[in-house]
Amino acid sequence: MTAPSKPARSETAADEGDVPGYVAPETLPRPSGRLTKEDLDPLVLAAGRGDERAITELLHVLRPVVARYCRARMGGRDLSYLSADDVAQDVSMAVLKALPDYQDRGGSFLYLVHAIAANKVADAYRAVARDRSEPVPELPERPLVGNEPESYALRLDLGSRLQEMLTRLAPLQQEILTLRIIVGLSANETAETLGISAGNVRVTQHRALTKLREMIRGQEF
Repeated sequence: MTAPSKPARSETAADEGDVPGYVAPETLPRPSGRLTKEDLDPLVLAAGRGDERAITELLHVLRPVVARYCRARMGGRDLSYLSADDVAQDVSMAVLKALPDYQDRGGSFLYLVHAIAANKVADAYRAVARDRSEPVPELPERPLVGNEPESYALRLDLGSRLQEMLTRLAPLQQEILTLRIIVGLSANETAETLGISAGNVRVTQHRALTKLREMIRGQEF
């Protein structure tokens, strides 16, 4: 089985069921266009009124943002029966449910989306903490190209070490790096998402990256 020829697919996990294993965030499409308050507000308003076309377009815009965020925050791990794509789907459903009651109080709609996504990821970890089962995945008859056991082990080790480093950062630093580097939001979009200033985003990102570099220098990669 070969990997999809077009990594820019923006479909949900239900459409990616033919691809075994975790798909790294960088294979997902980045948000197309701008996601500032001025750009989202008209779409959110129409979707909140039940406009099916607006709802479809809004989900299309938010899907890569939510998927990248969930996969980054869950570190590529399949949390038992909960995968990052499952959580991303839950986030999309929760956003749809919140639309009719959403009231614009001057902030960006991305602030609500981020809050929902962060809570859903936390819920996933809590659910797994209560689950003591140990599911064993089926092994393919032949390894996929680039997915040999040795390569997989190296990627898994590197990913886990980087993830462990990220957990040493302050929560705000983790969120900013996730939204800026993994999700692909601009400094202004990240600021609106977190409810802080763009200058604060840039300063915090610089400090987080500096701290990561210091931690990396102390390890062999």
